[in-house]
Amino acid sequence: MSTHGAELMYTYAVARAGCRPPDGLLGVADAPVETVTEGALAALVSRVPAADFEEEALRAHLEDMAWLERTARAHRSVVDTAAAEFCVLPLRLVTVHRDTRGVRQVLAQRAEEFLSALVSLDGRMEWGVKAYVEDAGAAKPAVPAGGSERETAAGGSGRDFLRRRLAHRQAQEQNQRRADELARAAHEALDKFAERSRLHRPQDARLSGVSGRNVLNGAYLIPREQAGVFAGLVGELADRSPGLRIELTGPWAPYSFAQPPQPSEAGGDTGTGAV
Repeated sequence: MSTHGAELMYTYAVARAGCRPPDGLLGVADAPVETVTEGALAALVSRVPAADFEEEALRAHLEDMAWLERTARAHRSVVDTAAAEFCVLPLRLVTVHRDTRGVRQVLAQRAEEFLSALVSLDGRMEWGVKAYVEDAGAAKPAVPAGGSERETAAGGSGRDFLRRRLAHRQAQEQNQRRADELARAAHEALDKFAERSRLHRPQDARLSGVSGRNVLNGAYLIPREQAGVFAGLVGELADRSPGLRIELTGPWAPYSFAQPPQPSEAGGDTGTGAV
């Protein structure tokens, strides 16, 4: 069946009924953001071309990093813009329904879970804290002039070179252990302050482009009125954690704490997730 001209409902987040996004807010595919309401809940949605979001086309798009990054930026922009105005439950990237009826059906099916989550997250925002350690001792001990590393190791001065290399390796390991201990201590202090926290997998520097080894990648749920105190605590931890570079990001919508339900098994939904 041809999907030319057909549209699907791209769903960004769930909020309480009556909450509306700012006028003129555009989302994925530059489509205006609107709401679909069911009972006490509302979903933030956009109408997107079915030709791009039907299952087969979507599989191809998810292999296209440029398309995926564009879509992710638009998705996050909608969620964070709305979260600055009212409490939202962010949904997974590319959550798509066939029509408004499908959106309403899932809102009705999951009403109790969504309303409970909205109560627990109301007035709270997510802050991210990352800590990095630079591999300052990464350079190998210099090989004495006049020979290769193997040749040097074989000669009399080779013993000194091997001792230096062993000491260098031990210093690296000690620095790494110290950085890990500082990162754990920082997380424990932040976790005590936050209402909830979540540790994410460390970022790979080859993918993130950020220098240093990522030893802490945490998310912390903080009441809005405590944001300044939390930022001050992060600054204090940075000051007393020599060798660590600690970075604070946010505030964000509570991506790490929304815990959206599993995809609905009701017919008519497509994409990587469903409300």
